[in-house]
Amino acid sequence: MIKARVTVTLKNGVLDPQGKAIEGALGSLGFEGVGGIRQGKVFDLELATADRAKAEADLKAMCEKLLANTVIENYTIALS
Repeated sequence: MIKARVTVTLKNGVLDPQGKAIEGALGSLGFEGVGGIRQGKVFDLELATADRAKAEADLKAMCEKLLANTVIENYTIALS
């Protein structure tokens, strides 16, 4: 079994209203000097294979087809 973490983030230049809202909320809570917040999502998966190359290929296909909108999002894959 292979465990994987997929991290999906917005590409640079794509507006991030949730990140801006978080930035404003942190400022109103007294956390000054925090900026450039970008919001993303993380997926933790378990794959029933021992073949790391197959797992990585499958994860890439999952990202391209469902987990990430590759027009506006980047993704990274980490296997453990």
